[in-house]
Amino acid sequence: MLLKRLKQLLICLTIALFCASCSKVPSVSYNPWQVINLPTEATFADLSFTGDGNHGWLVGSKGTLFETTDGGDTWQERKIELGDEKVSYTGISFNGEEGWIVGKPSILLHTEDGGQSWSRIPLSAKLPGAPYGIIANGPKTAEMVTDLGAIYKTTNGGANWKALVEGAVGVARTITRSPDGKYIAVSAKGNFYSTWTPGDTEWTPHNRNSSRRLQNMGFGADGRIWLLARGGQVQFSEVNDFENWAEGIFPEFSTSWGLLDLGYRTPDELWVAGGSGNLLRSIDGGNSWEKDRDLENVASNFYKVTFLSPEKGFVLGNNGVLLKYNPQSEAA
Repeated sequence: MLLKRLKQLLICLTIALFCASCSKVPSVSYNPWQVINLPTEATFADLSFTGDGNHGWLVGSKGTLFETTDGGDTWQERKIELGDEKVSYTGISFNGEEGWIVGKPSILLHTEDGGQSWSRIPLSAKLPGAPYGIIANGPKTAEMVTDLGAIYKTTNGGANWKALVEGAVGVARTITRSPDGKYIAVSAKGNFYSTWTPGDTEWTPHNRNSSRRLQNMGFGADGRIWLLARGGQVQFSEVNDFENWAEGIFPEFSTSWGLLDLGYRTPDELWVAGGSGNLLRSIDGGNSWEKDRDLENVASNFYKVTFLSPEKGFVLGNNGVLLKYNPQSEAA
């Protein structure tokens, strides 16, 4: 029995050493991310800050809502009374003190006082899909997209909504909006993607450019489109081009975890997040990569990377894990 256990231990050690040797990605010279563990098992979906930059809100599954007043260093859990209804918040956006929250099943909340009070705005039962994301564009003005790709705009605080696209795109895995109002949606099975530009009446479908199923897509700070595909692949389009793509890149070859999101800190520096506490960085626009190995033992998948400025960024995970970018770590 002892010999058998020793053999099993030897096999496990051999596998661990082999897997460690598989990764030839260099390590980052410093870890700029502060790990924040919040008292929830929820998966975080989105965050946004009010005009002062220190007051912010974080939303997620299971009706999760947290508030910060110190720029994201500490967070306090908050509740919005919705009776017995069980909701998952999927998006939040502020413009000054006016903010919006959307979620499932079909929920839209609005505040005009920085979140001290929230009111629920009724949505039509004929709304195609459930609210997926929202952008606060100005006083009483917001743009909302559903998980079927229906896009609506209000200019009177949510009392009325105007449809911006005539047809929905179908069930989407992810939908991302650019700062200038373009959208890109990945189909639920990752078979194709669709794009929409302001002024279009319909979404434009596009075939994926390889056999690998798409995981996520978005808009880069350098004018390129990026995509993440199964098997740990990153790919970039030509500048301002929805169709032509450069060769695929594998930041860490032969990984067993998937890539889930990508965020730009600057036009040249970007971070890609994945399952099992994996976070990688490129400082040359995606040509070469290095890994933040200080985070590999964090018990969370990293679902979203968002930079509000080059000095202020967050990575949203599950099991109550939030990462805050701390540029002071670089100097240290």
